[in-house]
Amino acid sequence: MVDSVLIIGASVAGVGAANELRRCGFSGKITLVDWQVHLPYDRPPLSKGALYGQDTLPDLQFHDQDHYARTNIDLQLGTAAKMLDLDTRTVLLDSGQRLTADRIIVATGARARPFPADRCTGTVHLLRDLDDATRLRTLLRPGKRLVVIGGGFIGAEVASTAVGLGVNVVVIEAARLPFERVLGSQVAARLASLHVQAGVELLCGVSVERVESWGCGQRVFIAGDVRMDADVVVAGLGSLPNVEWLASSGLEISNGILCDEQGKTGSLGIFAAGDVAAWRDPFNGQHVRHEHWTAAREQARIVAQSISGGVVTPWRDFVPYFWSDLYGIRLQMLGSAVDADDIRIVHQDEEKRAFVVEYRKAGELTGVVGSNAGARTMRYASKLARNPVNVGSDA
Repeated sequence: MVDSVLIIGASVAGVGAANELRRCGFSGKITLVDWQVHLPYDRPPLSKGALYGQDTLPDLQFHDQDHYARTNIDLQLGTAAKMLDLDTRTVLLDSGQRLTADRIIVATGARARPFPADRCTGTVHLLRDLDDATRLRTLLRPGKRLVVIGGGFIGAEVASTAVGLGVNVVVIEAARLPFERVLGSQVAARLASLHVQAGVELLCGVSVERVESWGCGQRVFIAGDVRMDADVVVAGLGSLPNVEWLASSGLEISNGILCDEQGKTGSLGIFAAGDVAAWRDPFNGQHVRHEHWTAAREQARIVAQSISGGVVTPWRDFVPYFWSDLYGIRLQMLGSAVDADDIRIVHQDEEKRAFVVEYRKAGELTGVVGSNAGARTMRYASKLARNPVNVGSDA
């Protein structure tokens, strides 16, 4: 019988698992631990409204303090997990406290991949938590010059928000086009044009060699020793799962904690969900670390259902969904574009900056991307649910 659940990480997966446990009727002890001192909050707005200054902490919080009291969730903030003992299911916190539970859910998420330290004597900012966003917001003032290293979604959203703040922006992308590997050349070209139309200087096919402090700002050197000066430099180079504290635990780790289709690890009673977890794909057997909000929420629900002993929603039924706001457009993606061999534009309206693109593999629909076409895009959800595909990582 399960009488207690310990959740490490108050992420969307951690908070979601706690809430779902209560919804499933679990009446035992739930302890939710996180290293940050802020009440648990949502992260997608950090590169959007929070960076722009529209969203404050109360706007971002999943719940107020009273919610955790009402649902009898013991929320412990400002303390990090340091070690996990699988045999006793005990977690050692940096405060020295030891917490033991019948079931443990690891939901420690991921952190931003830093710019290589051996190539940096300057300051390269990252954006992963509220403190990062607050710090950056004070630096992004009208007329300042921002260099963004990496043209992925975080880099693109930071660039978009900075332009709205009156900042002069340069985006440096190592690939031929941002998003080309993920979304194909047609969509990548359309998204690249958004940068250019907004006045962003987009440099593709080049890499940053080093970043140095210079005067009151930074000096960025790209291939060929070309240099550019900036007031602020931000790196959007992907993420790394927060698994270091588990190094001596004995859990299987390979770009995340390896789990089955219910979030179960190889150790009885230990689960993982969200950005820290690499779940087994039900179609190809590979372990994939999903880094989307909707995947974290769904994994939390499945883990909680498994622990509570109720009906478990099959992971194979999950249709990946992702969205981004860039320069006034809402970009949405359903399914997967990985390994698509047929990419078709099926709708476009240049005046509204709208389009819908279908992705197929061997004749089967695997994914769709839409810009400013929410209703058209979301109609594909049922088609993709009836025609399940490999939900492997596509970003």
